[in-house]
Amino acid sequence: MFSIHPLNSITLRQSPPFSNGRHRRIQFSSVSRWRRVQTKAVVSGGDNGGQIQTTATTKTKTSIPLESNESGEIEVKAMITIRKKMKEKLIDKIEDQWEYFINGVGQGIQIQLISHQIDPGKSVQSNVRGWVPKPSSVSYIVEYAANFTIPSDFGSPCAILITNLHAKEFYLLEIVIHGFNGGPIFFPANTWIHSHNDNHESRIIFSNQAYLPSQTPAGIKDLRREDLLSIRGTGKGERKQHDRIYDYAPYNDLGNPDKDKELVRPILEGDEMPYPRRCRTGRPPTLSDPFSESRIEKPHPVYVPRDETFEEIKQNTFSSGRLKALFHNLIPSLAATLSSSDISFKCFSDIDKLYIDGVLLNVEENKGGINDLLLGKLMNQFLSAGGRLLKYEIPEIIKRDRFSWLRDNEFARQALAGVNPEIPIQSKLDPTIYGPLESAITKELLEQELGGMSLEKAIEEKRLFIIDYHDILLPFIKKMNSIPGRKAYASRTILFNSKSGILRPIAIELSLHQARSSRRVYTHGHDATTNWIWKLAKAHVCSNDAGIHQLVNHWLRTHASMEPYIIATHRQLSSMHPIYKLLHPHMRYTLEINAIARQNLINGGGIIEASFSPGKYALELSSAAYKNMWRFDLESLPADLIRRGMAVEDSSMPCGVKLVIDDYPYAADGLLIWSVIKEWVESYVKHFYADPNSVTTDVELQAWWTEIKTKGHHDKQNEPWWPKLSTKDDLSGILTTMIWVASGQHAAINFGQYPFGGYVPNRPTLMRKLIPQENEPDYENFIQNPQLFFLSSLPTQLQATKVMAVQDTLSTHSADEEYLGQVNLQHNHWINDHEIMKLLNKFSSRLEEIEEIIKARNKDTSLKNRNGAGVPPYELLLPTSGPGVTGRGIPNSISI
Repeated sequence: MFSIHPLNSITLRQSPPFSNGRHRRIQFSSVSRWRRVQTKAVVSGGDNGGQIQTTATTKTKTSIPLESNESGEIEVKAMITIRKKMKEKLIDKIEDQWEYFINGVGQGIQIQLISHQIDPGKSVQSNVRGWVPKPSSVSYIVEYAANFTIPSDFGSPCAILITNLHAKEFYLLEIVIHGFNGGPIFFPANTWIHSHNDNHESRIIFSNQAYLPSQTPAGIKDLRREDLLSIRGTGKGERKQHDRIYDYAPYNDLGNPDKDKELVRPILEGDEMPYPRRCRTGRPPTLSDPFSESRIEKPHPVYVPRDETFEEIKQNTFSSGRLKALFHNLIPSLAATLSSSDISFKCFSDIDKLYIDGVLLNVEENKGGINDLLLGKLMNQFLSAGGRLLKYEIPEIIKRDRFSWLRDNEFARQALAGVNPEIPIQSKLDPTIYGPLESAITKELLEQELGGMSLEKAIEEKRLFIIDYHDILLPFIKKMNSIPGRKAYASRTILFNSKSGILRPIAIELSLHQARSSRRVYTHGHDATTNWIWKLAKAHVCSNDAGIHQLVNHWLRTHASMEPYIIATHRQLSSMHPIYKLLHPHMRYTLEINAIARQNLINGGGIIEASFSPGKYALELSSAAYKNMWRFDLESLPADLIRRGMAVEDSSMPCGVKLVIDDYPYAADGLLIWSVIKEWVESYVKHFYADPNSVTTDVELQAWWTEIKTKGHHDKQNEPWWPKLSTKDDLSGILTTMIWVASGQHAAINFGQYPFGGYVPNRPTLMRKLIPQENEPDYENFIQNPQLFFLSSLPTQLQATKVMAVQDTLSTHSADEEYLGQVNLQHNHWINDHEIMKLLNKFSSRLEEIEEIIKARNKDTSLKNRNGAGVPPYELLLPTSGPGVTGRGIPNSISI
């Protein structure tokens, strides 16, 4: 180990960065003057680490150096922890040895401590020498050391400049400074440090002390401001892989007009097609359309800020492994095997064969890619002669009862406890909407369906509910039905909740256009023909539900809406800001998974267009939902339930609402999660914002909220319903909604995709035939073989196996998943605040209690929507999970 003293300004200008220079301290009258002679710095995007010391309401706690030597100087040591690749190739190991040598002679990493003081401003500099493996079995974590000689009046270091002089980037976990009274000082990073060759700017890593802007120590105020400016970029130029620039752009990258005119897609922005903004990449425009951005096609990556990319475990599971292999290798192999795209399932045993026999893929030309494809629990692969056998595991929905999907009560149960529990099922209705029902069914039959109750009485007692996809789909039906192999209706489904608490559908209205003559109302009957037609009507409703679930409730309301919050958080809140620290776990991986989705899933000609009813109009439909339905103030769980008439305000209840249907698993469990998030956020906000005016005077916070409205959700910026941000309650409400959307809401509508959708008849993603009428040619074919007609209306074998593979992937937890209330061991120094750590522990304990409450509910025989013969328990909102497709677990963020 060695010591190297700080360099003076002349040395910094004239000597190479790794020069030992002369042993002097640097003292300037201000940080601004210090900045003029230093390499310009950019802020750390990391924010994880924390030694418990002080609260935000106190002044900076100065760490005093230990006793000085005779010359009045003190020796302190910095330990720099770096994460290497977990699985290294031979070339990586050779490069490691070279890096060790370069670091050993002090020419690899340069670090500089910045004091909290501004008068006189101080900094000291040193180079790393030597390396020491982490004293554990974790072979891919290494520690380096640098010694500093600092003046006794140096004060407390609040920031570190780090410069990477190697030819390639490295991943910095944290820096810990030893030698001060009060214990070590932590500088959490969890960030990529770019090579000096790529960007001459150094990186700044702040300590784990949280500061509101007004509390920032004088010595780093300028750095805080300048770092935020640098992370925003200039809005110009194409982003490079090593960049950490966060900026906004519209959805103008979905189409590929240069490749094919059939791949032209509209730009989603403005009054006609509003949409949230995405992360800007700066790619050049297409040749065909100067307003559309050129595409980067698979397997090449789409730019996201460097620290937003998947870490190695996630890459192996999803990015370089599973997702990319899925799109680049598996789906083409499926297409080659099922070469005729219009092959239908001929009988139900054909579907069963996917789970029993599997699909034998002809993969000679893609053999390597398929062998590397990391598929989860639900798809098993076996070697076979000349190919690869792809075998799907039986989905949860038919594992216990393979005929459950046929029953009406199961159709209704899934509206309350399925993969789309935010389905627009509602009781808050204008009675005139039941006009078609009354005209299509005799009064006697209607009262029989309602258990002897009149229609008016059923409405008054809130026993009638509706799943309404009429208004949102009707403007698109003609266009959707013009797509070859797609047939759809705008639908309304009326359900009745009996006194015994069993919800079931009693009528389905299907419409092809606005005219009343196009509307047809179907009911279940007692004869064979009516029963089969009823099954077809329910299948059309399920198809509509699958499309709305994917494009509106899943993509729009979680993925797309969350992206602007993340961009604004990085651009406007310093990593020292307590709200940044609160939100940071809930932003992990979201920008990367959204970029992959734009490249492969929701793009023109992508999986969503190929596999779901709206086809090429999918994102236009999503935009229409954003225009007509999306409101931030109604994205909280209680507000959403009230809006849909599924709950009423009740101040005596924990969340201020009472459910209309008590046995509504998503809502009942969701309110438990919502309440504990709200409690955690309120206590966190109260801790940092003690002053009544501290919210309004927080310049970073106000700029953050303004930018979310005016840039992130630019097309909605003038809406009157945006919450104000003036009080602690305002802030708590906004943050609780964001965290709920990123965690509980996304978990509830994502991780059940394969368990419910993996059996095609239960949840077809598209329909290929309309219901035949007696005067139509198809009617006789239907009468002669209703099963074949039903199966030929479902997705083809290729469409079904494609979407099943994607659903399995999207339902999978990776091994490095971070769940609500948990802190990654590498991030356990995320904040320096004893009180906050106590509050976090309380939050985690409450979630453990909620997990036991949900497990007990699933054993309660009185709750028919989560317990009974063959009924799967409702586990989507259980907080924890293991890796794989588990149908449970609430990750902190939208990570898949």
